[in-house]
This record gives sequence, structure tokens and C-alpha cells, in this order.
Amino acid sequence: MTLGPDRSGFFPCAKPEQFTALALPYNPAMARNMDDLTTQLYLISPLEVGGEFPQRLERALAAGKGLVTAFQFRVKGLDQHDAARLAEPLQAICAAHDVAFIVNDSVALAKRLKADGVHLGQDDGSPKDAREQLGRDAQIGVTCHASRHMAMEAGEAGADYIAFGAFFDSSTKDKGDTERPKPEILQWWSSLFEIPCVAIGGITPENCAPLVATGADFLAVSGAVWNGDEVAAIEAFGKAIKGI
Repeated sequence: MTLGPDRSGFFPCAKPEQFTALALPYNPAMARNMDDLTTQLYLISPLEVGGEFPQRLERALAAGKGLVTAFQFRVKGLDQHDAARLAEPLQAICAAHDVAFIVNDSVALAKRLKADGVHLGQDDGSPKDAREQLGRDAQIGVTCHASRHMAMEAGEAGADYIAFGAFFDSSTKDKGDTERPKPEILQWWSSLFEIPCVAIGGITPENCAPLVATGADFLAVSGAVWNGDEVAAIEAFGKAIKGI
């Protein structure tokens, strides 16, 4: 699937003249629409995605129509063949719901699957190299923890979105001794740059309000959805976001 500036959800376009801070590149397919800054959900898979998980994903995306706009495929310890086998039905479900399918860490797997994009940690290579392999339309995100410097470097290297976190205790994205960001970093980023920002790490419907209020374009969530009733969790996030 190709995501473009007319896509209703995943990073629609802003005005080129707004995209000048620190000479970061203007990407019309990824910049935020300044007239519609509603926070949306970016689902991250659990490590186990076999069995009944495809049905759970189907239910979650149906419940989150217009709210869930991206899904990250995140598995560990599998060879590329096994990972691709598990990914393919999930990718098809995302395509049917017009939800971006993003691969965690592996540019090679993203290329093999013709995924919508890849999410890179600080040790997973540069956005520039990923762009060369995946093409101009790929959505490339970078985890920047609590670092403004990392975020600006990622933006200058061509990242399409920046992820800050973990904001709260998280079994999925917590690095233990890594500095925990404060919500104000989202406000700082949003006030200067058009590249969307994603808040990540331990986010629940009960604690997401400060992240929405300070400018998160997306809340990346995993355990809060998959550790219980996914439909109820999606609905709870929707109510929490609308309540800001």
C-alpha cells in the first residue's frame, strides 16, 4: 500500500512554508495537517502473533476505525522466513482496514514484505540507509528515547516520524536505565517541527491525557490493548483522547 498526502489518518500533509525549523526536510506525505491535530493510535503487536491473534487484530482495527492508523509488527528471535509467514495475514488485515503496516527493526523484512515502512531503534541503522533500500514512499520512524538531539538528527536524516519514550513503565519498550522523557518534549517538538511525533511506552487510557495535551500525534500502545479485551481497550482510548 502506498500512503500519500490524501490519506485520512497516517501523517497527512502540512504547508511547505511551515517546515523550516533547523532545515529539516519537508515531506508532503508525512508532515502533520495543522488544521486537524487529533491524536491517533499506533498499535504494536505482542511478541506472540500466531494462533488467534489475527482475529484479535481484526476486531481491534474494526473497533478503531478512524482512530487506529498504524500497526507495528514486532517479533523477536525468528528467522526471516518464519517472521514473514506470521506477518502476511496481519499485513492483509491491515490493508483491508487502510492501516499502515510497519515492521519493527528489520529493513530486510520490510523490503521482503513490501511493508508500508519500518521502525528503527538507535542500533538498527540510519533512516537514510533505510530509505535507499525501501524507496521514497516508505514510512520510516526512529526511536529517540528522551533525546532532543537524537530526534533532530533523525529528522535531518529523513525520518518520517519520531518516537519518544518510554514515558511510563513498559515491558515492551522500556530500556531500564534509559532516561524517561517528560511530556513537555512532545510540546517542544510539535511547536518547532512538522514531522509527527509518537509517544510510546506503558501508555494506557488512564495515563495518556498529558501526552495528548502536550502534542502527541500518535500514541503507540501494546500491552494496554493486547493484555485484555482489545475492543474494550480501543474504545477506552478513544474516549480518553476525545476527553482532552
